[in-house]
Amino acid sequence: MSERKGSEPIGVVGVGWVGLVTAACFAELGHRVVARDIDAAKVEALGRGEVPIHEPGLPELLERNRERLSFTTDMGELLDAARLIFVCVQTPPTYSGDADLSAVETAVEEIGDGEGRALVMKSTVPVGTGRKIRKKAGGLAYVSCPEFLREGSAVHDFLEPDRVVVGAEPADEWAADAVAAAYEPLCKPVVRTDVASAEMIKLASNAFLATKISFINEIANVCEEVGADVAEVSRGMGLDQRIGPKFLQPGIGFGGSCFPKDTQALKQLAGNSGYHFQLLSSVIEVNELQKRRVMGKLAKRLGSLSGKRVALLGLAFKPDTDDMREASSLVLAARLEGEGAEVTAFDPVSGAQAGELLPNVKFSESALDALDGADAAVLVTEWPEFAEIDWVEAAGRMNAAQMVDGRNFLDPDALRSAGFTYDGIGRPGVAGDAGG
Repeated sequence: MSERKGSEPIGVVGVGWVGLVTAACFAELGHRVVARDIDAAKVEALGRGEVPIHEPGLPELLERNRERLSFTTDMGELLDAARLIFVCVQTPPTYSGDADLSAVETAVEEIGDGEGRALVMKSTVPVGTGRKIRKKAGGLAYVSCPEFLREGSAVHDFLEPDRVVVGAEPADEWAADAVAAAYEPLCKPVVRTDVASAEMIKLASNAFLATKISFINEIANVCEEVGADVAEVSRGMGLDQRIGPKFLQPGIGFGGSCFPKDTQALKQLAGNSGYHFQLLSSVIEVNELQKRRVMGKLAKRLGSLSGKRVALLGLAFKPDTDDMREASSLVLAARLEGEGAEVTAFDPVSGAQAGELLPNVKFSESALDALDGADAAVLVTEWPEFAEIDWVEAAGRMNAAQMVDGRNFLDPDALRSAGFTYDGIGRPGVAGDAGG
C-alpha cells in the first residue's frame, strides 16, 4: 500500500504488544510511523526485522511496511516526526489493585507540553486519568482512544474493528478530528465522546465480556449437578439476538493481560469512588474458583494426586499467543505440585516464557511426549493442533487414559472410542468411562 496523500504521521510510544500492532497497522493504512521504546535491544531487533512477540499476521505486516516504519529510543526523533503521539505503555495493577501509571507519567513528562501536539492514550487507564494529565500538560492536547484488541487476532481487530472510540474535550477538538481521520480508511463507526466516557467504555466493555464468561461457567457448574449439557444450553442461549453466542463458551476461567486487570481496575475505581461493585466482585471470584474445579475432577478420577503424573496440554492463556499472564496453567501447575503430583506440559509457542514461570514443570517437545506415562491429562489451551492428536497412540502411551477437557474443545466420542475417560466442563452426559 502506498502512502496516502495527506496522511498524518503517527508517533507510537511503547512497542509492546499493543504498541507494535498499532504501529504496524497504522503503517498498513498508509501512515508514516515512528515508534519509540526505552528497550534498546528490542528496538535494534525490530530494526533487523525480528518480531519479539507471537501474533498471527504481525511479522508479514511489519515486513510489508518497513519503508514507512522506523524504531528508535530517542523521544526527540519521534516528536520531530509526528504531532499525534499514541501512548501504548503498560499499566499493570499494583498490590492495592490500582493501576500503576508510572510508565504513563514518564511518557507524559518526556512528551512535554508542546503546543500543536496531541497525546493519544491507547493504554488502559482509570477514569479521570485524562483529565489529570490535561491539567498538567499545558498546551498538549489529549485524546482517549482505547484499544479493543484480542491477543491472537489483534491485526484483524485493528483493521476490522466494531468501532473506534475517540474521547476529547471541546478545546481539543482538532486533535479528536485528526485521530478520527487517521482511522478513516477503515470505514468503521467512530464514537465521539468526552474523555471520561471513552475511558469508561474500555473498562465497561471488558468487564461485561468477563461477566458473560463467569456467568456461563456458573451455568456449566449447575449443569453438572442437574444433568444438563452446557454445550446445548449455550447454543440455545446464543441464538437469542439479545444475548448472542460470543463469550458463552465455558472453561477453566479467563486470563491474559486485559480481562483480569480491567475487571479488577473497574472494581477498584468503583470502590475508590465509594461504590461497592458487587457483581464484579462475584465475576472475579467465580473466575478464580473455576480454575480450581479441575482439581476436583482429577481427584475424583485419581484419588490422591501425590505421586501421580499429570500432563498439561497448552500453557498460554489462549491459543495463537505466547502470553502467560494470568494463565490458568499457572494456577493448575502450582496446585498440582502442592498436592505432590509430577507435572509435564507442552505448548507449541509459549515454552520459553512458561519455563521461567514454571521451573518445576517438565516440558516436552510434543503433546504425545507430554502424555507419556501420565495418569491423567488436562487440556488447558485449545490449540487447533490438539484436535489432531492420535488419541489411540496417546492412550497407549499413558499410564491411565484420563482426560479433563478444560475448554470443551475435544471430541468426547473420539476420545472415548480411543479408550479415554473424558470429563468436560458442564457436560455430564459425556463424562464417564470409555465405552460407557
